[in-house]
Amino acid sequence: MNTKTILAIGMTSVMMLSLNACQQSSRENPLLAESSLPFGAPDFSKIQTSDYLPAFEAAIQQTRDNIQAIVDCKDSATFENTILPFEDSNRLLTRVSTVFFALTEADKSDELSEIEKKVQPMLTDLQNEISFNKSLFERIKQVYDKQHDTLTGEDQKLLEEIYKEFVRKGALLSDEKMARMKEINLRISDLQQQWGDLLQAATNDAIVWVDKKEDLAGFSEADIAQCQKDAESRGGKAPYAIVIMNTTQQAPLASLDNRELRKKVYEASIHRADGTNPKYNTFPIVSEMAKLRAEQAELMGYPCYAAYSLDNTMAKTTDNVNNFLKNLVAAYKSKADAETKAIEAFAQKTEGKDFKLEPYDRFYYSAKMKKAMLDISDDEVKPYFNVDSVLLNGVFYAANRVYGLTFKERKDIPTYHPDMRVFEVFDKDGQSMALLYGDYYRRASKRGGAWMDAFAEQNRHWNQKAIIFNVCNNAKAPEGKPSLITWDEVTTMFHEFGHALHGMLSNCEYKTLAGTNVARDFVEMPSQFNESFASIPEVFDHYARHYETNEPMPAELKERMLKSINFQSAYALGENLAASSLDMAWHMLASKDVPTADQCAAFEAKALQQYGILDAQIPPRYMTSYFNHVWGGGYAAGYYSYLWTEVLAVNVADTFAKLGALKPETGQAMRDKILSRGNTGDLMQMFADFTGMQQPDASAILRARGL
Repeated sequence: MNTKTILAIGMTSVMMLSLNACQQSSRENPLLAESSLPFGAPDFSKIQTSDYLPAFEAAIQQTRDNIQAIVDCKDSATFENTILPFEDSNRLLTRVSTVFFALTEADKSDELSEIEKKVQPMLTDLQNEISFNKSLFERIKQVYDKQHDTLTGEDQKLLEEIYKEFVRKGALLSDEKMARMKEINLRISDLQQQWGDLLQAATNDAIVWVDKKEDLAGFSEADIAQCQKDAESRGGKAPYAIVIMNTTQQAPLASLDNRELRKKVYEASIHRADGTNPKYNTFPIVSEMAKLRAEQAELMGYPCYAAYSLDNTMAKTTDNVNNFLKNLVAAYKSKADAETKAIEAFAQKTEGKDFKLEPYDRFYYSAKMKKAMLDISDDEVKPYFNVDSVLLNGVFYAANRVYGLTFKERKDIPTYHPDMRVFEVFDKDGQSMALLYGDYYRRASKRGGAWMDAFAEQNRHWNQKAIIFNVCNNAKAPEGKPSLITWDEVTTMFHEFGHALHGMLSNCEYKTLAGTNVARDFVEMPSQFNESFASIPEVFDHYARHYETNEPMPAELKERMLKSINFQSAYALGENLAASSLDMAWHMLASKDVPTADQCAAFEAKALQQYGILDAQIPPRYMTSYFNHVWGGGYAAGYYSYLWTEVLAVNVADTFAKLGALKPETGQAMRDKILSRGNTGDLMQMFADFTGMQQPDASAILRARGL
């Protein structure tokens, strides 16, 4: 999951501006007025692109005024006159920001990109003003010193989080160091904006054009039609186009017979942003950002950015993360080597004994090997994975069985794109509890990947219910045809909905503590756990139905498909381990040791070698030059969390299986002990309360992956 943090200290406000203060014309800016839609959902039928910049300007000024009012208070600082007003201080700004950044991620236009370039420095300036406001921090510190031990529950936790976040941002630094931290924050914000623009442009440019249909041999007719559609929507330089997605390996490589075209697609992917095309080189941004992050950590008294970042997580230290990764590498390596040899040997049966397996061959021959050994292929099962059925009869069905939720489509609520769907979510007592938006299809204006975010987060303090959205990048079939997806895409939909459940089932007093506002190495647990429902027989049989006949997948095909899930699973673990190792290597550097732009590629190879995971056959899921989680998102020194939380998720799934995976009582326990609680308590204790385990069992991840 990837979310936009508007202010790193994450607080929001209640005051509304008068129309005289916020209008630039006789038309009311819909971003600055309370929406009349259910739960205050954004009214996309009224919002215009020209509304965003004046809305940001007004909301930022309101936030400044609210902060100043706290500082100017003559009474002694208390929870009621300092902490609560601070929690409320940028409510309007949050409303504007969540809508704007949803679009810059999922439906970005040139106009939005230009506004973003103006807005990001404004937000960073505001963040710096708040983080380094000595008078404000002094009041917060007074409350922390005087009231921390007398407050209880969420009030105490909110105070802790606000105080500690100010300290982490540098509130205790000297004036000189504070000034430098402000400069670094502003520059990193600028670099992340540059990164996002450059990477999206590079990925769009890396498209592989194909002149002849016969070059697409191995593709299904539906795949060929998609290539034709992608070509038309991207300028029509050739009759067909293969679009590059955000990961290193590309799904088309599993079926393309043309080896030269496979090579072209693979190289377009790995070289999209490394300067092979001089127009697209992200290494200068990487080098500067890594150096600035290291300097941030050093200003705060840490040896490296990873140490600074991990201090606020479950893992706590770089040693804990590195030991976790290296233990997995050691357990995985022999499996990976055996897997590679087996695929190459299989390929040599048809290609000759001198055939050398290349990275762009692996998916192709692995798919053929799977077909030969298990008699299964994506094309055979995709007719049973219609996006609509997966959503309604799978994702929603499991949520109904486990948590008692029901979903009613709302066609009367406007969206930012025609492809989106909106559902009102009802609790088991029939009470309306949330809105869920789904944006499931890829387009050129959407960045790669899949994610969950919120237009509004649940909290009782503002009487706000959750307004959640899920975004995926599935191929959309031509009008009138069903959109069929792969098993990986099925599990992605369950995954992102797991994040949505974490947001929708939240029952917290304050937004800062609610829903997915938890440590990075815990936030992926509910989503990865939710993937387990995709293969539970009752759920699977309910959604895996042929798009033409509505017949369930035949038992023998289902058996073959489920057996194939962990076929040659070392690859998936290896690409994740490699990416996690790269992330740690970059963020364990002292500022003086960060490589220059022209040294980045060499550093990458050396780092993978040092972690024992340099393998041309199993490259990182994201190479440094397009590792958006780390350089554009919030996962710096945190990509390991996908594996860390997978361990937690498997342990939770094992507990569900033991107690009854689809029993409402099990779901209620999960809801009460984890999903509803956000960050209101100790996260490891929540895990222990549900599973009965005092420590996670890391070996479970290998068992779950069939290794």
